[in-house]
Amino acid sequence: MEYITEVILGDGPATGVFLFTTLCSLLFGIVVAWVYTIQNKRSKTMAVALVVLPAIVQAIIMLVSGNIGAGVAVAGAFNLVRFRSAPGNAKDIGYIFFAMVVGFMAGMGFLLFAFVFLIVIGIMLYVSAHLVMDKNCTYNLRISIPESINFNGLFDDLFEKYTTDVTLRSVKTTNMGSLYELTYLIQLSHQEQTKDFIDELRIRNGNLNILLNRSADDTDDL
Repeated sequence: MEYITEVILGDGPATGVFLFTTLCSLLFGIVVAWVYTIQNKRSKTMAVALVVLPAIVQAIIMLVSGNIGAGVAVAGAFNLVRFRSAPGNAKDIGYIFFAMVVGFMAGMGFLLFAFVFLIVIGIMLYVSAHLVMDKNCTYNLRISIPESINFNGLFDDLFEKYTTDVTLRSVKTTNMGSLYELTYLIQLSHQEQTKDFIDELRIRNGNLNILLNRSADDTDDL
């Protein structure tokens, strides 16, 4: 009975260290997930995974510490990132590695290093979310205009008002040559002004078709 109790509960001090380290890893994971939700408010399951990921990695590292299997376990865990069922993007993959490195540091016993690493990288990601991600959203803009209208400079004043960058990507004829379809790559200066932008474009193009969608280049799919 004593042997079974020791196997289940383990050594008292060692068990206390394990529980304390796991608690710290969960707190680290909460911080990582919080920073992630600032940039991506849609993927709640990803945020939950980031909360527990540091603790999972930390537990594996602590259990196999001092064994050659540690290297195999870490390599295998990192390889799992490649086989996620849903297509990921560079940002999501970066957060997964961020959470795993924090867990790895905690599992090796470097809680202070893990804390410092978490704060430094977390601040950098937080700042980038506010300075870059929300202010420069890249979109494809398709505008149909009558073939009788000269499209050169037709929307320049609107682009100057509502965008920070514009590139004309293609021009093609549609509807048996009676229409031009212009495709632009743009960066909106303020997303909340999207409706005003489209309304003014409709006035300029005679209320013909306008399509505004997120650019495929902006998703950074991996």
